[in-house]
Amino acid sequence: MSRCNLCPRRCDADREQKPGYCLQGPGMKAALAGLHFGEEPCLTGGGAAGTVFFSGCNLGCVYCQNREISRENRGKPLSVTRLAEIFDELTDAGAECIDLVTPTHFSDLVAEALKKNKPPVPVVWNSGGYESVETLRSLEGLVDVWLPDYKYADPALAGRLSFAPDYPEAALAAIGEMVRQTKKNVFDADGKLVKGVLVRHLVLPGFIENTLDCLDALTSRFSEEQIALSVMSQYTPPKKKLPVESLNRRLTEEEYGKVLDYIYLLGIENVWVQELSSADAFYTPDFDLSGL
Repeated sequence: MSRCNLCPRRCDADREQKPGYCLQGPGMKAALAGLHFGEEPCLTGGGAAGTVFFSGCNLGCVYCQNREISRENRGKPLSVTRLAEIFDELTDAGAECIDLVTPTHFSDLVAEALKKNKPPVPVVWNSGGYESVETLRSLEGLVDVWLPDYKYADPALAGRLSFAPDYPEAALAAIGEMVRQTKKNVFDADGKLVKGVLVRHLVLPGFIENTLDCLDALTSRFSEEQIALSVMSQYTPPKKKLPVESLNRRLTEEEYGKVLDYIYLLGIENVWVQELSSADAFYTPDFDLSGL
């Protein structure tokens, strides 16, 4: 890598000399590799995902649930060879898929590892959705299931909360490229998604209209054969008080009820939703550097 332009931020950093916006240098870094039971049932069939949590992030969400690794940079160096070995270790431990969490800023190195050792279970690209179409094309044939977020439909809100006003346009273009590669979702006999696109959206307290706009944007552009949806209620306020007041509380029953009513109104069937009780620490693992 000379200058890094892997994501839409195109910060053009020479990561050999100075970290990019993602806070990462030239190599990979991760904070945890192991079995994780918090992913959607269609990815794990009730079992576990073999998850690698990478350090750093190309977004800067003020409410990040994994801030310890995304912005505080907890982690340890991880070579391409070691990552390829981890794929085998997770598969041998019973992982139903290999779940690569926030890998965008290491796309080139992750691709090398997958070329060395393509796992026998589905490879899941679990990202914030802020992806470059060009970079995604370089991963074609290496990723089985794309698991992007679609966080915002409003550029102003994307700029305010994630410092990426181009997020809505960039994420929709990225999802379009993911759909181009997979064509349509493929489920096995047990109902597990083995190829396709599952788009996540985290409902934020106080920003319900953004969620409804996101649902409109996705359903108007993509069919239910092309993408499935996961609309999550698991938002948990960070320990440090945020300047956006509504983000210092959890989602209310009334707010999530409005979202569920809108899903019903739109007639969306290929969707996963959560109970409000999902908002707990279960979804945030202890990033203890194990498995690396």
